[in-house]
Amino acid sequence: MTQDVWFITGASTGLGKALVRFLLTQKCKVVATARNPEDIKKYTQQYTNHDDLMILPLDVTNKQQIAIAIETVIKAWHQIDVLINNAGYAYFSSVEFADDNKAKDMFDVNFWGVKNMLDAVLPIMRKQKSGHIMNVSSLGGLRAFAGFGYYHATKFALEGLTESLSQEVAPLGIDVTLLEPGDFKTDFADRSAVVNTSINSAYEATAGNNIRGLQQLSGHQPGDPALFAKVVFETNHLNKEPLRLLLGSDAYERATEKYKDMLNDFEQRREVSISTDQI
Repeated sequence: MTQDVWFITGASTGLGKALVRFLLTQKCKVVATARNPEDIKKYTQQYTNHDDLMILPLDVTNKQQIAIAIETVIKAWHQIDVLINNAGYAYFSSVEFADDNKAKDMFDVNFWGVKNMLDAVLPIMRKQKSGHIMNVSSLGGLRAFAGFGYYHATKFALEGLTESLSQEVAPLGIDVTLLEPGDFKTDFADRSAVVNTSINSAYEATAGNNIRGLQQLSGHQPGDPALFAKVVFETNHLNKEPLRLLLGSDAYERATEKYKDMLNDFEQRREVSISTDQI
């Protein structure tokens, strides 16, 4: 039985780093990628079986670099069994007064970067007639809060793309899962985030307050990245992988709260909704 080959983007820090660490203890072959591969080398020095680890430079906005990385993996290990689209970051700002270029740069990584990876890996999985794509979304792909509108927009877009993709590739033997974590102990809201530091006074009580609150939570988040990695590994071995997987009690509670409210709104206005059908 051959070892599964896991290809992970954004593996230098946070959830990607935790996943690489865990997989190296589970007899998997791991392709760990990041814009700065030296960051990965620092935390993987302790692992003795480097035959199961491939560290590659990868910017998900660079299609040529993606092609080179994929070619390197296939030449050495002949397959890609699991793709983890984890690379991403956040731009925090009110919707009004946001920097257009910063918002577009985030979309290039969080959304178009995933599309670039899919374009490169799907032909391989189609040929294999097997594979599992896991796109790292967020509670923020299901529910939005003031101060994070453009980040939410990238994740809402990823949710829609992934849902369509899952239907298209299911007959081809390829599974697709959206990972939707809540707040985990990473530097997502600290070093990794880009923040609009000039929140207009009109939005101080909404966007400004929420951004400060999330920054103050940094280092005290309830989620454990190591447990995230364990669940992701186990999910890949289920008989039927879920389309969506909420991770963290906060993600579960806030997502279910939203959808209960939505269903309640739908039901209250059912007669109005169906009144627009042509008689």
